[in-house]
Formats: sequence, C-alpha cells, structure tokens
Amino acid sequence: MSQSFKAMVLNQQDGATTHEIVTMGTDALPEGDVLVQVEYSGLNYKDALAITGTGKIVRSFPMVPGVDLAGTVLQSDSPDYKAGDRVVLTGWSVGERFWGGYSQVQRVRSEWLVPLPEGLDTRTAMALGTAGFTAMLCVMTLTEAGIKPESGTVLVTGAAGGVGSVAVSILKQLGFKVAALVAPHQAETHGDYLRQLGAAEVLAGPEWSTPPLPLEKQKWAAAIDTVGSLVLARALAETFYGGAIASCGLAGGSDLPTTVMPFILRGVRLLGVDSVMCPVERRKQVWQQIVRDFKPALLQEIAQEVPLEEAARLAADMLAGKNRGRVLINLQA
Repeated sequence: MSQSFKAMVLNQQDGATTHEIVTMGTDALPEGDVLVQVEYSGLNYKDALAITGTGKIVRSFPMVPGVDLAGTVLQSDSPDYKAGDRVVLTGWSVGERFWGGYSQVQRVRSEWLVPLPEGLDTRTAMALGTAGFTAMLCVMTLTEAGIKPESGTVLVTGAAGGVGSVAVSILKQLGFKVAALVAPHQAETHGDYLRQLGAAEVLAGPEWSTPPLPLEKQKWAAAIDTVGSLVLARALAETFYGGAIASCGLAGGSDLPTTVMPFILRGVRLLGVDSVMCPVERRKQVWQQIVRDFKPALLQEIAQEVPLEEAARLAADMLAGKNRGRVLINLQA
C-alpha cells in the first residue's frame, strides 16, 4: 500500500530548473532495498547549485535534491538493516544522480547507508551532515599525514561555510591553532562567529584573490581547503616544508594556477578528499571519530533548522555568501 508524503522535486523547463514541493506516494520512489523515514537533511553547496540550476549538478530530471539524510528504516529487503534501525546517508551522488534527502520518505540502496553511531541522534548527525563528515575526513587525512598541534597553525579556507565551520571547531577541540579565511565581505559579519568556534585569527586579505608567487613566506603547517583555484594556489605557496593540504572543494573553480615548486622544493603534499565515493568502512571510521572528537555543544552556533519550504530561499542566500555554518532541513515539520 502506497504511503503519501511531501518532497521537493526539481524539473527542467526550457533550459531552466524549477522546484516544487509536491505530495507523492511510495510507489513513485526509485528502486532500492531500504525504505527510510527521513527526519533530517542538510542544505549543502551542491544542493544550492542544484535547486537554483547553477552549474550542471543534476544529471537527470525529475530529481529530489538533498545530498544527505538521516532517519529510521521503515522497510528493508537487505539483511543488513531492519525496520526501526537508525541510519545516515552521505555521498554516493544522491541528490545528483539518484533521488536524495528532501523527501519525507526515500528508497535507497543499503550499501549507501551507515548505521547511526551510538551517541548521535538524527538531528545532530544532519546538523553535521555531509559538511561535518567532510570536515572530519579532512582532519583525519591531515593527522594521518603526521600533522599535529605542535606542527603549527592550520589554515581553513572558506571557513564561514559548513565544512569550514565544523573544521575550525574540530581542530580547536583537538588542540590546533587555527586561522580562518573568509571572503572580504564576510570578515565583519562572520569574524566573531569564527572566533567563538575557535579560530585564533580571521583572514580576508585581498591577496587571496590574486595569483601568488610560486613560493611565498611560509605560514601554515597545513590547511583544509574548501575553495580551490587561487586560494589553494596561495595556500600551497605559503605552507611549511613537509606540510600538507587536504583539499575538498572547488567553489572557486577547478583551475589551479601554481607550479611544481611547492611540491618539489618544500615537499608540500596535496591530499584530495572526496566524501562522495568514500568507502563504507572509512565512512564508519569517520562517524565514530566524530562521536569521539566532536563536542556538539557548538552546534547551536553552527546549525540553523528550517522546514523544507525554506530550502529554496536559503539556497539562493548560500550562493550569495549570506549563510554561515550549517542549514538543517527538518523533514518532520
């Protein structure tokens, strides 16, 4: 028997992307072996691009956006999950190639899911969401590369966003000194927020929008970069000998105007971090690390909760650089 629920559906008309909140039934959902009652999703940068039709994020229409979700299993044909299990899903191109989290009920593949770790509820999991997962994955990548608090200051670029905000907070809680880089127009509005999360300094200088010399003065033991392009190029040029950069985003574009000099003459390591195709066992490690190392007290500052009806407006704000931290979509509202 089909169950009715609401969902946001994207379509394309005359080359323009449209969005509409509709009522549908479970018989309209895609194939998959696990049916999930979705409680929360998040508004991520990719979601904002998809909803506004900016870039080529959505691979086919109609599409339900939402690159992550957390909720309770309603029905399962998988031996790994049963009705009542609490689960979380990030990555695997949901919201891009496959229907995603902006639906009160969703059918997904069991291999995409991770059991909700003990110590987390679904709201906290999605207040962190893909952004928090990616931030912890970046931190783990750096620490596994030998970066320690005594190594020196860690730079976080795009620090006002979801990944950046959580990364600043996690690094601070682990004892690192953190420098937070934001866009010039965000320095005044977001500076106090980032210092509250743990940033020792907030940067927004004009030099970050200009090409650096192949090697600049060494400033950073490591970096977590969410921007790419010129920002990543300057971070590479300013990283200590033997340092490392965990790069996870391309908000500034995919071009990288640099040379081999940071890599050869300073031994800087550029470590790519992809949260979409991250293997399941690694995903479980990341979520367990979040439970161990991230104290959720600051989530009230990092996350704002809104109903599904507010998602489109906030998506436009996100692309305009007006949001900060995480936007949590409550599918129960």
